[in-house]
Amino acid sequence: MKYIGIVALMLNLGVAAVYAQQAPVTMTYSGSNVATTIDLLPGTVTDEELFTGHGTLGSFTYRELHADTANPQSPSACSDPNQLYFPTLTGAGVFRFQDGSLMTVNMTQGSVCVDLTTFLGYLTEPYQITGGTGRFKNASGTLTLTGVLNSVLSDASGNPKLLTNTGKFEGTVLGVAIGENGQNEPQ
Repeated sequence: MKYIGIVALMLNLGVAAVYAQQAPVTMTYSGSNVATTIDLLPGTVTDEELFTGHGTLGSFTYRELHADTANPQSPSACSDPNQLYFPTLTGAGVFRFQDGSLMTVNMTQGSVCVDLTTFLGYLTEPYQITGGTGRFKNASGTLTLTGVLNSVLSDASGNPKLLTNTGKFEGTVLGVAIGENGQNEPQ
C-alpha cells in the first residue's frame, strides 16, 4: 500500500510539472532583419529575422520569415500619426532552445511603425504557438514580440536592407515542463 501511495504522488507531481509553465513568459533577444528575394505574397517584401536570446524558457535562437507591405499604409496602428505604418501580413518562425527542442509559431498579424525623426522602426508581432519537438511537442499559447529596428545598410533608393533588431517576446506557453532552476527539462 505504501508503494501505491508513493507512485500516485509521483504521477501527480509529474503531471503538475508538465503544466507548470502556464505563468507569463519573457524572453529578450537581439539580432538582425534582412530583406530577401523570397516572395511570400505578391506586392510585399519578405524579411528574415535571425535572433539569439534568453529568458524564462532558457537560451534560444530564432529564425523567421514574414511578409510586410511594400508601401506604407494609414498610420492608424502607430502611436504617432506622423509615423509610417507597414503592416506585416503573414509569417512563421522557429525557436531552437539549448537542449535541441524546437518551438514553432505562426504570426497572426503585425506592424512596423517608422519614426521619421529618429528613423527607428517599432515592431509588434503577435504569434500563435503551433507546437514543436522535444519539450515543446504539445506546446500551445501566444507570444508577442516588441522590438526596435535600426537600419545598418540601405539600397541605392534609401530602402533599408539590413537592420538590427532588439526587444523581447512576452506571453504564455502552455504544456511545457520547467525544471527547478527555471530551465526547462526535455520530455
